[in-house]
Amino acid sequence: MKSGNHVYRWMMKNKRIILLVVGNVIAFLIVLQELKAQNAQGYMYGKVTTVDRKVYQGRLRWGNEEAFWHNYFNAAKTGESKHAEYRQRSSSKGFDWENFNWDFSSIWSDNISSRHQFTCQFGDIKSIENVKRGYVDLTLKNGLTYHLSGQGYNDVGAEIQVYDDELGKLGIDWDRIERVDFMATPKSLNVKEAAPIYGKVETLRKGTFVGYVQWDHDERVGDDKLDGDTEDGADVSFAFNQIKSISRYRNGSDVELKSGRKLYLVGSNDVNSENRGIIVDVPGMGRVDIPWKYFEQVTFETPTTSGNSYTSYATPKGLFGKVVTLRNEEIKGKIIYDLDEEWEIETLDAKDDDVEYEVTLRHVKRIIPRNYAYSQVELRSGEMLLLGDARDVDNHNDGLLIFESRDDRGRYVKWEDIAEIIFD
Repeated sequence: MKSGNHVYRWMMKNKRIILLVVGNVIAFLIVLQELKAQNAQGYMYGKVTTVDRKVYQGRLRWGNEEAFWHNYFNAAKTGESKHAEYRQRSSSKGFDWENFNWDFSSIWSDNISSRHQFTCQFGDIKSIENVKRGYVDLTLKNGLTYHLSGQGYNDVGAEIQVYDDELGKLGIDWDRIERVDFMATPKSLNVKEAAPIYGKVETLRKGTFVGYVQWDHDERVGDDKLDGDTEDGADVSFAFNQIKSISRYRNGSDVELKSGRKLYLVGSNDVNSENRGIIVDVPGMGRVDIPWKYFEQVTFETPTTSGNSYTSYATPKGLFGKVVTLRNEEIKGKIIYDLDEEWEIETLDAKDDDVEYEVTLRHVKRIIPRNYAYSQVELRSGEMLLLGDARDVDNHNDGLLIFESRDDRGRYVKWEDIAEIIFD
C-alpha cells in the first residue's frame, strides 16, 4: 500500500507535467490521423455502374496506370471546332454572320473528320459514360459534356480496377461498364498500398523537375516494381518504395536502395534506352515527359500527401484575359485559344526539344509569341518556359476568338498579329 501511495503522491505532485505529456501525445496521434486522411485524398475514387446495373464503389485505378486525381485523361475531340469556319471565312467579303454558330456549348461538331486532343486531370471530371464503339461522353464539373473518341488513346477501353469498399479489388472490363461517377475520396479511406512515387528528376541541360513520377510511362505507385538484370545475369525486381535513386549509366542504370545496397542493372526497359520516358506531374505547372536520352538521375522522396483532393479541383469557369496585338490594341474578355481550348482545365501542349510539356492552362499567366516556331510561356509561379514545335505555341496556331461581352459575337485575332496574351 505504501508503494501505491508513493506513486499516487508522485502523480499528484507532477500532475501538470503528466497532463501536458498526455495532451501532446493525443495531439500527435490526431495529427498522424489527419495526415493519414490527407494522404488518402489524392487517390481516385468513384462509383462504377455496369451494363447489368450493378454498382461498385471505392478507390479506382484506370487499367494499371492512372490512380490519382492529378493523373490525366486523354482522348480525341470528335470533329473540328465550329470556330475553325471563322478562320477560313473571316477574311472573305460577305461572311455570313447570321448563320454562324456562336454557342459555347456546341463548339465541337461530329460532322468533320479532323481530330483535336482533349486532355484534363481526373480531378476535373464529374462522370464518364461509355457510349460504345470507342466513344465516351465526358462531363466536366460545370456540367458541360464532351463527346470524345478513344481512337489512339488507351484511356478509353482500359480495364478499371475498383477497390470496392466491401468486396475488395475487382477488375471490370471496359465493355461491361456503363458509366463512372467520380466522388470525393472519403477521409476515412484506408489505402493499404504504398504512396505515389515522388522525387527529384535531374536531366541533361533541361533542368530539374520535382513532383509525382510515372516511370516508363507506367509505374506510379510505390508498390509498383522496377525490373532488371544484374551484371551476372540474375533477374531482380524491387518495389519503387525500396529505391533511393536511379542514375542512367552506359547501357543500363545504377540503382541505389534505401538499405544502402548498390546495383548496376541492364536488360529491361525500366533501366535502359527502351524506357518510354519519365513523366513528372509538377504541382503548379502540369506534366513533363522526359525522354531517356535527357534523363540523368532521380532521387526519390516520401511525399507529404498523395496529391490534391477531388474537391480542390474547382469548377471550370473558362479562359478570360487580355490579348495585346502588334498594333498595341488591347482586347479583353472570354478567350477561345487556338479556336479549340476554352477551359482553364485544358492543356497547352508543346516541346523543349524532345521534352514534352502538357501545361495546364490554369497555371499559365502569360504567352508571348517569339517567332514562327516558339513562344515564351510564363507560369503563375513566375517560372519562364520557352516552348515550341506544337500548334499551341507556333505559327500553326489557328488564332484566338475574344468575346468582350455575353452578347458579343467575338473578335478573331490571327496568331501572327498577337504580341502577348495575359490570362486573368
